[in-house]
Amino acid sequence: MILKRTLIRLLIMLSIKNLSVSIDGKLILKNLNLEIRSGEVHAVMGPNGAGKSTLVAVLAGQEDYQIDTGEVFFNGQNLLEMEVEERAVAGLFIGFQNPIEIPGVSLINFLKAAIEAKSKAMDQEPPSTSEILSKIKQKTDFLSLPKDFYKRTVNANLSGGQKKLSELLQLAVLEPKLAILDEIDSGLDIDAVKLVANNLNKLRTTNNSFVLITHYQRILNFIKPDFVHILKHGQIIKSGGEALVEEIEANGYDQFN
Repeated sequence: MILKRTLIRLLIMLSIKNLSVSIDGKLILKNLNLEIRSGEVHAVMGPNGAGKSTLVAVLAGQEDYQIDTGEVFFNGQNLLEMEVEERAVAGLFIGFQNPIEIPGVSLINFLKAAIEAKSKAMDQEPPSTSEILSKIKQKTDFLSLPKDFYKRTVNANLSGGQKKLSELLQLAVLEPKLAILDEIDSGLDIDAVKLVANNLNKLRTTNNSFVLITHYQRILNFIKPDFVHILKHGQIIKSGGEALVEEIEANGYDQFN
């Protein structure tokens, strides 16, 4: 029975079971359940205060939150027992709604440091500087970004749209297994939303998965989710396919309890 449970966990990339989370004594997530397999795109939608950002913070490993009950397994490993850097090495990528600015640090140096740190953590010989630069340039072209985009600083002096494209370049170069993207469409005009969505579609493979956390339908017009989940009052209260997005757009979240 133990072996069977282990094999099932390995088939599922991310498994969240009965997760309850609080902060400062206030319960935010309540027995939340979610399963994600390789190659899938999941959209998590819900009103303000539903617990979406708390879910991202817990998966990222922020220490302000109290795990009251439940478990989270990532590729068979207990995610809640892993340090932040261990989660990254294992293949988890978090795209925050408001990315942190790092003045004076270029994207190329940031990515080089991340690649070298991952190689060291996995006891592997890191790629040479020329190999890293070649990969960054290739991914920059692949995403149809300006040729010198990787020379820009990490989110400093960038527009909202450029910050999202910066995160996409990091995603493309680091090649995580699972990317949790918190409102990557936030603050973007329709052309920028299309560009972000088109690049996410380019990055989709059968070996990686995406979780898009969003309020609105518009990005889901361009990147089609396999599953849509409504998060409300700290729980996933309904799951479905694309048709669920249309229900939300037509009648809002009040129809769901």
